[in-house]
Amino acid sequence: MCGIVGYIGRREVAPLLLEGLQRLEYRGYDSAGIAVTSPKASGLKTVKAKGRVRDLEAKVPARFKGTTGIAHTRWATHGAPSDVNAHPHLDAEGKVAVVHNGIIDNATDLRRKLEADGVVFLSETDTEVLTHLIARSSAEKLEDKVRETVRLIEGTYGIAVLHADFPDRIVVARNGSPVVLGIGEKEMFVASDIAALVAHTRQIVTLDDGEMATLKADDFRTYTTEGTRTTAEPTTVEWEAASYDMGGHDTYMHKEIHEQAEAVDRVLRGRIDDRFSTVHLGGLNLDAREARRIRRVKILGCGTSYHAGMIGAQMIEELARIPADAEPASEFRYRNAVVDPDTLYVAVSQSGETYDVLAAVQELKRKGARVLGVVNVVGSAIAREADGGVYVHAGPEVCVVSTKCFTNTTVAFALLALHLGRTRDLSVRDGKRIIEGLRRLPGQIAEIMEQEEEIRKLALEYAEARSMLFIGRVRGYPVAREASLKLKEVSYIHAEAYPASELKHGPLALIEPALPTVAIVPDDDLLEKNRAAMEEIKARSGKILAVAHQAQEKADHTLLVPKNEDELDPILMGIPLQLLAYHTALALGRDIDKPRNLAKSVTVE
Repeated sequence: MCGIVGYIGRREVAPLLLEGLQRLEYRGYDSAGIAVTSPKASGLKTVKAKGRVRDLEAKVPARFKGTTGIAHTRWATHGAPSDVNAHPHLDAEGKVAVVHNGIIDNATDLRRKLEADGVVFLSETDTEVLTHLIARSSAEKLEDKVRETVRLIEGTYGIAVLHADFPDRIVVARNGSPVVLGIGEKEMFVASDIAALVAHTRQIVTLDDGEMATLKADDFRTYTTEGTRTTAEPTTVEWEAASYDMGGHDTYMHKEIHEQAEAVDRVLRGRIDDRFSTVHLGGLNLDAREARRIRRVKILGCGTSYHAGMIGAQMIEELARIPADAEPASEFRYRNAVVDPDTLYVAVSQSGETYDVLAAVQELKRKGARVLGVVNVVGSAIAREADGGVYVHAGPEVCVVSTKCFTNTTVAFALLALHLGRTRDLSVRDGKRIIEGLRRLPGQIAEIMEQEEEIRKLALEYAEARSMLFIGRVRGYPVAREASLKLKEVSYIHAEAYPASELKHGPLALIEPALPTVAIVPDDDLLEKNRAAMEEIKARSGKILAVAHQAQEKADHTLLVPKNEDELDPILMGIPLQLLAYHTALALGRDIDKPRNLAKSVTVE
């Protein structure tokens, strides 16, 4: 859950690394560090700082020369944020520098053995173990030193290693945490995310688990941890450096909320088949006969992706009439679930690298299951591991709090549900109805954005709450879950989500004037049931903000959302609540793009 960037070439490395760290800061931002060298240097130079990348930049001397370097921005797992715990970590002689993403599960045992041999540790991190193991290796080549070390460790890692005795190279390795190589002209880059690379090259190589690489200024080679050479062909990434700019907005979150109409248009583009009232999803690798043999769909995700999966499961049941449900991947992989050959498993991850989801995919593949991926990042680990899938084409999402990627993921699920439905028993008429609804989405999202000033004023009123309750029934419940999460993540206001039907079974005890309730009230066959729930809240002097297709008499305030088809309404109903969370956080002075204690891509357990 941290950011790695490295460079080897002819240019001065410090400015490049600091720029890369700025682009990766959304992956971790409690401390940062940099180590540099060059073929003419006599050793390594290192600067580390607690805090943001700007704090590190202020400490880097004006004459911090070098043409090779590695850098890191941290999200703490072992040891509190501090200068000492920041990466890179060095050995006692200052010859080896290591930056690391992931968690070394057997670090405690390795640390005890090293301490028994006289090694003195300076930090509380698990990463420092790697540094000392590499430094103490008797192998002659740096590659062999790193290979020996990674064979000793258990857990996840994406690492980059500098060694003063080998100033002409950077050695990197991956197991469960992303490592991406950038191929330049007489220069090479490495990073944990393509965001750090696209300003300099769009030619990338993504390492697989169990793979290593050696980077030199004019060449690179990849190989397994056993030493076998591998073939790595560079691919061209779609995203450009401008995609990571704020584009005139004050925050990335605000920009990404406003990009949703365009993003949804992008995920639909080229996929609709009007002739047969269905969609083309060529990447599924699932023919009609195989699709008809599916007896159940199980969707696995974490956090926002899990909530998108809940919406997706409902759409699949409604449109394809296949039993479907969603489950947190982190729970699924530990409960020894029964893997059914007639079940289609769908793994959802914005980054395509979420560790719990990736581990679930690998377990499912080991047991012979068919797995599809629904991801945003082309060539990511889950995309490569899955049998097929759907890219959501949301574009880069920099804010830690996901907005446009959530919306595009729900639209991708609508496409999958329509495809499965038309393969089975969904009529041409209903297929056409859903397609017309999908085409209305971008314009309706734009309509919602026109209400931003009204939502901002409401946020000022609701920002005074210490806690909020979110409720919804059936289609509305996943929307309530995601809206509750958004408010918690970005504003730090405590929030809970419940099915509206569960109010009588406990949560009504919480209702009082100081606890506002946000009610998701779509204009569908459960409208009167949802109104009855609001009656119960008003009878107990509760304050209500309704998100609905028409004004609600029992609500203190109503945010109106354009009506689409019943099955697609959940895609729209959460969007005004993204704006509410944003403006609430703004009113409270929160660090909107980088909420406390959180990082964007969760690549550790």
